[in-house]
Amino acid sequence: MSSQPSALPIGAHVEQTDPVAEARARDTTLVQFFLGDPQGFKGPEVRFEGGPAALRAAAEEAGVDLYVHAPYIVNVATTNNRIRIPSRKLLQQHMDAAAEIGAQGLIVHGGHVNKTDDPAVGFDNWRKAIDATDIKVPLLIENTAGGDNAMARHLDRIAGVWDAISAADGSDRVGFCLDTCHAWAGGIELGDAVEKVRAITGRIDLVHANDSRDAFDSGADRHANFGSGHLPADEFAGVVREAGAPVICETPGGAAEHLADFAWLRDHL
Repeated sequence: MSSQPSALPIGAHVEQTDPVAEARARDTTLVQFFLGDPQGFKGPEVRFEGGPAALRAAAEEAGVDLYVHAPYIVNVATTNNRIRIPSRKLLQQHMDAAAEIGAQGLIVHGGHVNKTDDPAVGFDNWRKAIDATDIKVPLLIENTAGGDNAMARHLDRIAGVWDAISAADGSDRVGFCLDTCHAWAGGIELGDAVEKVRAITGRIDLVHANDSRDAFDSGADRHANFGSGHLPADEFAGVVREAGAPVICETPGGAAEHLADFAWLRDHL
């Protein structure tokens, strides 16, 4: 496999059956994927032929770094026990599965509380979730685009989560995934987003590089291919450059579209 033209590794979210083949098709050294159903509580499933050990070996042989995205429905912040308790269980299951395949990290959304809830309860539920989870690979909390009750849309809420989890066992293995579309749509100015996030978390471990179909602070989580959305090109590239972390593109299309996005980004860095 050829090396990256730039020092910054740029990969994509891909179909989960054969992530190594998907990486080869994109001439990249990192990919992200789901393990099983992103909308269900059923638990993780490794669809790679030969199972977890075979996927780990294939990725190591090919020099491909694997990232796993936890199901969207995971919400460990909520006060609803019927969602929070299964969410914690599902998070641990995906953590275990990510460790089995040798993943570099497990990405999870920040979740939300109910409209009438005190956000502080959600922050503390995050602390409890970190305490309760056996963190085997880095757990990367991702900022989200919408919802007034979200735990990771606005900077002050991200700060609340970070303050709470800093008291938890295993907090040193919790990192941050900065999504450019989510930041823009969530109302975070891109110009100083990296500086402000780092001031809160002390780190950015992964960038989800996505253009946004919708306007600033729209609350809409709709990704677009690079240059076809609303993100100012210079600010978009600035976030990626300043973060200096591995990049995953979660943009529409397959290998051809992703390769075009990679080229666009490298041209603007």
